[in-house]
Amino acid sequence: MQSGSWPIAALTSLASAADLNVPACPATATASFNQAIPDLAPCPQTTVDLCYTSTALNLVFTAYGETNFYFDPSQTTNGDIWAYEVMEAFIYKGTDNPQTYFEYEVSPNNVTYNAFIFNPSRTRAAGTPFDHAFVSNPFGDGFKVTTALDKPNNKWISTSSIPLALFNAENPKGTNWRMNFFRTVTGPTTYPDQQLCGWKNTNAMNFHITPFFGTVAFV
Repeated sequence: MQSGSWPIAALTSLASAADLNVPACPATATASFNQAIPDLAPCPQTTVDLCYTSTALNLVFTAYGETNFYFDPSQTTNGDIWAYEVMEAFIYKGTDNPQTYFEYEVSPNNVTYNAFIFNPSRTRAAGTPFDHAFVSNPFGDGFKVTTALDKPNNKWISTSSIPLALFNAENPKGTNWRMNFFRTVTGPTTYPDQQLCGWKNTNAMNFHITPFFGTVAFV
C-alpha cells in the first residue's frame, strides 16, 4: 500500500510513534542534543530545526558553545571537512535500518559534503564494503546553504535546503523517514582528535550505525 493511500488512523499512529514530527514550513520541529558519543559526556548544545515544503527539506543547524570555529580554509565542496568541525545530517526515506542513505555536512566556512553512503553491513563493519557516491554539483542541483558565525555569542548557524527530488519524495506529508544528526568538535590544540556529539547515540565512535537512526514523521 502506498503511503498516500494509508488511512488517517494509520498515519496518526506512525507519527505518534516517531521520535520527531516534522511539520510543513514555516513551522518547525527541533532535534536537540548535548551529549557525546558513545560515553554521554557533556557536549556543546546543538540543535537542528526541520521543516519541509513540497520540494525541499529545510534544516537550520545551530552550534552553541563554540570556541574554535575550526576548519581548513583550503577545503572545497565534498572535501574531507568531517576531519574538522562540522554539523551533519544522515537522511533516509523509509522506516527500515538503511544500507544506503544520504550524508550531508556543513562546516563553519559554509563548505558542504554531499554523498550517498553505501554501507551494507549497516555498521561500517571491518572488512565489509563502505563507499560514497558524491553529489558533485549540489548548488546546480538546487541545494542551498548559508552559514553565519556569531563569535561574540560563541555559536554558528547554518541554514540549508536539500531538494526532496533527491529522495523521490516531493510532497512528503504522511511519509516516515530515518535520520540522525551529529556535530564534531575540535580545535588547534586537540586536532586531529575530535569530540563526537549526536542526537541518537550509536554506542560507538562511529556515526555510521544505522539501527540507531531516529524515526522522523512528516506531518
